[in-house]
Amino acid sequence: MSTLSRTRRRLPRLTSPQVAVPVSAGVLCAGAVATAVTGYDQIAVALLALLGGVIVAGLLLVYRRLAKVQKAGVAAQRDLRTTVEEMQRRLIAAVERERLTAGDRHLELAEAVARVRQLTERKAGSAQVLSLPREFEATVQLFQGFTPRAPMPSSGDFALNPTGLLELLHLIRTRKPRLVLELGSGTSSVWIAYVLEKSGGKLVSLDHEPGYANRTRQALTAHGLTKVATVRDAPLAPVNIEGRDYPWYDPEALADLHDIDFVLIDGPPAAVGADARYPALHMIEKRLADRATVVFDDAGRPDEQAALAAWTERYDGLTREGELLGRHAVLAFARPPAMAATRG
Repeated sequence: MSTLSRTRRRLPRLTSPQVAVPVSAGVLCAGAVATAVTGYDQIAVALLALLGGVIVAGLLLVYRRLAKVQKAGVAAQRDLRTTVEEMQRRLIAAVERERLTAGDRHLELAEAVARVRQLTERKAGSAQVLSLPREFEATVQLFQGFTPRAPMPSSGDFALNPTGLLELLHLIRTRKPRLVLELGSGTSSVWIAYVLEKSGGKLVSLDHEPGYANRTRQALTAHGLTKVATVRDAPLAPVNIEGRDYPWYDPEALADLHDIDFVLIDGPPAAVGADARYPALHMIEKRLADRATVVFDDAGRPDEQAALAAWTERYDGLTREGELLGRHAVLAFARPPAMAATRG
């Protein structure tokens, strides 16, 4: 027993059966040798037989140990596979959560963009709404000054808006021109004719579009203003200025006009070509009275700004008075005395 305990202390990791087998085999082997030497052959054979049994028992123990190890390995593989599958499931779930989160963020972003667009449109609409009271007030003042004899054509869009009309008519009323030239006919033609009917002036409007010209004539007829205002067909023709051709009204439409003391430049439209209104001063300067007022519509556009700068630099006596409320520019023309004497 003491020998087994010492062996177990030396081999603490081995179980008792595992320690007992080699110890027993050693004892039997020693006993067989001793009995064989002393002449006890039968006892030596018996010990050898017993030694064989011990060896078989040891092999069975080893086999059982190996079977347990294999079983443990299989269990470990199964546990590892289960762990890997669980990790895969968790990873897939995490990726799916991130994808859903990204989708939610995309939806949130899309909703935010839509809200910004709606807010922008609402702000733009608010700006238009804020301008409505001013236009309404201008419309009331327009109709307070005149009592139309027929329904008035609409204003806005391509026509002058009520604010612009009110300022324009105020200029005509205070300056009392004898002859007004309007480049481009329309709603403004009727309003101007009403003012000139009271002051005793005349209006000549040019239009390159027969359809617009006819509608304006019909409106003037309906309002009984044909003795005050005339609309002339003036198809566009190339006019050469400083070596460049521009599309402008046929000069023949101006042949009989002289001493024009008020000009409204509201055509040709920009759609006919670049710098379409630039030829105006070149074509009418010699037909202006010694003192005249020139109102330039859509003055904020680049082409019109360039034309204004070129005119004020080229023509002596042409100065810019300022801006009307809206989109007009007002210029004063005063012919220099030397040129006036030559003209006379």
